[in-house]
Amino acid sequence: MPNKEALIEKFVEKAELVSAQVTEVKNEEEAIQYVLDLCDKKEACQLLASGCENNLSDKAEELCDLKQTKVIAAPALKQDVYKKLATKAEKAGFECIDSGMRDRLAGIDIGFTTAEYGIADTGTLMVDCPSEELRLATMVSEFHVCMLPKSKIRANTYAVEKMMLTRMKKAPNYMAYITGPSRTADIERVLALGVHGPLELHILLLED
Repeated sequence: MPNKEALIEKFVEKAELVSAQVTEVKNEEEAIQYVLDLCDKKEACQLLASGCENNLSDKAEELCDLKQTKVIAAPALKQDVYKKLATKAEKAGFECIDSGMRDRLAGIDIGFTTAEYGIADTGTLMVDCPSEELRLATMVSEFHVCMLPKSKIRANTYAVEKMMLTRMKKAPNYMAYITGPSRTADIERVLALGVHGPLELHILLLED
């Protein structure tokens, strides 16, 4: 059985091989600040705003009005963490939401989530997604930032087999396995990131 340090090292190695960006944070406060700094540095998501200079229907105009600020979606954070994030986001000029993802399908800058487990063998995140809001936040954001407690890193999928068997008895449920940012090679076999999901995956290894 690998020790904790060896599991963390292997997880980081495998995650970075598939283009994830891994950073260690001491606590949730540092994680919140990481999200805010990342949101500040990135260009605003342009998908909804594109074409707003043209004559649009009333519904399209409403969509353009929605995308005047950067948006952070954090639908499943602990309530106290979400409140801290939302307060600081407002001061920074960002919008922070925990619901209404269907109204933002082309306009979420950052999705902020927490992983249940990490798989060292493949650098994979396991995110428990019982709600549609959380599933959408992991899929339609341009950047996905996910906190992973170091104590939740396991060697391989066999190490979480018992947990998964228990979860399957409570169906319907949804467990997302996320390995790196979205990628495809459908177009002329050229690798492209961010086509079917987030362009970037940021993993925050949380001391716990």
